[in-house]
Amino acid sequence: MATGFFVILDDIAAIFDDVATMSKVATKKTAGVLGDDLAVGAEKASGFHASRELPVLWAITKGSFVNKLIILPFAFILSAFAPWLIVPILMIGGIYLSYEGAEKIYEVLFHRASKSPIESKTSIEDDVRQELETKKIKSAILTDFILSVEIIMIALSAVAEQPLLLQIAAVTFVAILATIGVYGIVAILVRLDDTGLSLVESANKLSGLKKTVIEKTGLILVASLPKIIKTLSVVGTLAMLLVGGGIFVHNVDAIHHAIEFMPPLLGELMIGFVVGLLALGAEKLAHPLLHKIRNR
Repeated sequence: MATGFFVILDDIAAIFDDVATMSKVATKKTAGVLGDDLAVGAEKASGFHASRELPVLWAITKGSFVNKLIILPFAFILSAFAPWLIVPILMIGGIYLSYEGAEKIYEVLFHRASKSPIESKTSIEDDVRQELETKKIKSAILTDFILSVEIIMIALSAVAEQPLLLQIAAVTFVAILATIGVYGIVAILVRLDDTGLSLVESANKLSGLKKTVIEKTGLILVASLPKIIKTLSVVGTLAMLLVGGGIFVHNVDAIHHAIEFMPPLLGELMIGFVVGLLALGAEKLAHPLLHKIRNR
């Protein structure tokens, strides 16, 4: 009886060991997209009033968990019964990500003087602020959904040869790790300025070299946040174009062969930008038509 119990424990330990190994493999495969997700997440979660940063980030994080709950079972069912649908779904997501990246560049080039009311120091009505905030949260959650599909599909492909239960455990682990890791780091980044101010305040109670070091560290943290957010905004835009373009490069042979002469990253960036421009152009053309139809 005791021997049987220890055999069961040994089997359970072996399963956990297999899950850990497969999770490690899947995480390595998705590392690039996770980096993109971090950059995009930080860009999407920035630009809010300091008092709203963490509540907004928590709303996006909850939305990300809901996204994973929707995608995971769908991905396993799709992989088992309709694997041919995976690529078309990924390409639709690629179009959206490319569109988002191209739209950011369009806004910088042609609406440079405009400033988001969320970021403005002037007071606006609370209901308007709330509406703008809600709109940005929804946009962040939608972008997270697209990137989550990419992460989960890549992780699933890395363990596709394993038994179903092992696939479920490993891919679910990667999905949870992606959400906690990405938004945990984003939370740290957006609170750098508050940490810096706290250090400056605590330095006032000290003296000598210790005070100088802590005060300068705090001032560096406060000054670095706008630069980090701006950098992440640029990186996030490029990441959306890279991920979107990469989906087309890796799944459409004609596109893959057409850019073989280019460095892979440059080719994916270019394809993402072209796809994004086409999608943005289609949206600009369709918008007035839809407006006329609504007003009839």
